[in-house]
Amino acid sequence: MNELFGTLSDGPPVHRWTLERAGVRVRVLSYGGIVQSVEVPDREGRTGDVVLGFPDLDGYLAHPEPYLGALVGRYANRIAGGRFTLDGRTYALEPNNGPNSLHGGARGFDKRVWEAEPVEHGVRLTRISPHGEEGFPGRLEVWATYTLDESGALRIAYEAVTDAPTVVNLTNHSYFNLAGSGDAGGHELRLAASRYTPVDADLIPTGGPEDVTGTRFDFREARKTGSGYDHNFVLDKGVTDGPVEVAELHDPASGRVLTVATTEPGLQLYTADHLGEPFAPCEGIALETQHFPDSPNRPRFPTTVLRPGEMFRSETVYGFGTR
Repeated sequence: MNELFGTLSDGPPVHRWTLERAGVRVRVLSYGGIVQSVEVPDREGRTGDVVLGFPDLDGYLAHPEPYLGALVGRYANRIAGGRFTLDGRTYALEPNNGPNSLHGGARGFDKRVWEAEPVEHGVRLTRISPHGEEGFPGRLEVWATYTLDESGALRIAYEAVTDAPTVVNLTNHSYFNLAGSGDAGGHELRLAASRYTPVDADLIPTGGPEDVTGTRFDFREARKTGSGYDHNFVLDKGVTDGPVEVAELHDPASGRVLTVATTEPGLQLYTADHLGEPFAPCEGIALETQHFPDSPNRPRFPTTVLRPGEMFRSETVYGFGTR
């Protein structure tokens, strides 16, 4: 179902698409590719919304920085100093996080209206990012397809092509609260990640990945998340052609379970300690599947370079259940 959700001050209408299948209802906005809501049952069959969002467009416009539910890019996460060098040429980006570029700059993909068209069991969003937008090189054409499969899992598949060498890193920035409200710090998390990337005070990697053994970053066995995380975890599986399960989030009170499968090599765990009003700290947990922060400046990290003639592909699947 497609309905008008609002209109921006400069004119473009924003539409909301509702996807329903196997007892799951998901609402997606053409503004920012935002996942506004995900309604799933708990162990008693009571349905609740498990992602943070706003009821109207004004809420997203007034509170853009949390990136609630948004499709972020052209480069998700941070690029140090707002610059990178590709093929011998240095590109200066729009800094919007101190000296760094975060989630594509001041007007990244999360603040754009996308073209939308229906597909079977879902919606496909399309956008052309012109050469030089927020400082990134190349004309980038992007497709993001949201579908519900036969089990009610939400699949987000990204594709992109460019006419000049560039860097691409896309993710969804939903904050999950499987209880539907309150502090999500009691959720239990399991991650298939034996390493993580240490960061400095500006959340820029300080070097290569380090072992999680004996540290607070070891989630190989499920345990409560608590707070204090905004870190990239290096998934043991690496880059894969198809989605592989890498994470499970469980709320013992409601019984709801979220599984995450992805083709990506990394997952940014953000416990939303600084989420900001109208939400309380740690009210949601972001599990952002992506490449590593500052990869364009880190030759040893998996590459995020996309060249003409190549197709960028990435897919993440969010599965829902109870126990």
